Amino acid sequence: MNFGFTAEQEELGKRIGAFAEERVAPHRRENDRRGAYHPELIGDMAEAGLFALRVPEAYGGLGLDAVSAGIALEKLAAADLSVCFPVLNAALIGGVLAASGAPEQLERWLPPIARGEALVALALTEPGHGTDAAGIGMRAEPDGDGWILSGEKTSIMVTAYATHALVFARTGGEGAHGISAFYVRVDGEHVRKERLTDLGCRSGGRGRLLFDGLRVGPQDLVGAVGGGFAAVMRGFGVSRALIALMAIGVADAALAAAYAHASERTAFGQPISRFQSVVFPLVEHTTLMHAARLVCFEALWRADEGEDPRIPSNMAKWWAPKAAVEAVHQALLTLGHQGWSEDGPVAQRLRDVIGLQLADGTAAATKLTVARLLLGKEHAP
Repeated sequence: MNFGFTAEQEELGKRIGAFAEERVAPHRRENDRRGAYHPELIGDMAEAGLFALRVPEAYGGLGLDAVSAGIALEKLAAADLSVCFPVLNAALIGGVLAASGAPEQLERWLPPIARGEALVALALTEPGHGTDAAGIGMRAEPDGDGWILSGEKTSIMVTAYATHALVFARTGGEGAHGISAFYVRVDGEHVRKERLTDLGCRSGGRGRLLFDGLRVGPQDLVGAVGGGFAAVMRGFGVSRALIALMAIGVADAALAAAYAHASERTAFGQPISRFQSVVFPLVEHTTLMHAARLVCFEALWRADEGEDPRIPSNMAKWWAPKAAVEAVHQALLTLGHQGWSEDGPVAQRLRDVIGLQLADGTAAATKLTVARLLLGKEHAP
């Protein structure tokens, strides 16, 4: 059993870590205040190959494995969680397209994603359908050899920046098999964007996409009619572990700030790190983060080996964000008034990481997945 990364993966981690420290971290607070990425960020990330991680080499990508994508996102999240979402979307949607698209579609779709020219959003959630994703109501009405998309998608990360989206709409009857997927432009007429005001990840561009008679053709259909829901569910087997690693990256950065503060701050004539009441809680959270990280990378390793990653991936998704929120909260308490201040190193991280308890499935949804995989649907909730 090998718990180490390959030499190539270690080098990737060092490269992305250095990039994040130099080009991302200095802008974290300003991005949060402005509610937008600084103007050079997307170009910088494209140049660093962050949108190309999971795109096959044949289409201009790096063709990296899932473990490598996890390494990159964990490093990026430690610098600024908000900037992870276009990278995560490129990995998830690029993988769904690569697995489902025809060769001529992939030639058209994937190279712009790898180059950072197409910024992609996942348009699944609706105002009345979040966890119950198989019940979405937005319809794709038949129109000649194509369809007309009308309706609303909401809580969509990267809405403010997206040029394209993977949109799920109902082409058939009720249930998962009535849902199809379309890859479409969302920066033209017949699509309106509205920003949402959020507690955290304020520069991530979460919002609504409102479709008003957007026509799509067979060239925009991803895979088979009625195959859209299954395609994205397969992608979640990897993306949920990636999101969990993003949470761990945030928590580790906050804990590092807390350890540094505890070593430097003195009280009663000695560093407060000498007091068990200060340092033991930090050690407990560091232990939990370490354990959660192992579950994440187990899931990604299983995906790379062609095994089913869903049990460890969904375990990681319900546990790691919850544990990360608690770890960042403890870091804030350790820093005292400096932690409470928005000018300090932790308050924003706490606001940001809370959102990962919702992204790509709540704790209840992911626990349900694990229960059904362990017990079978006939014996699970």
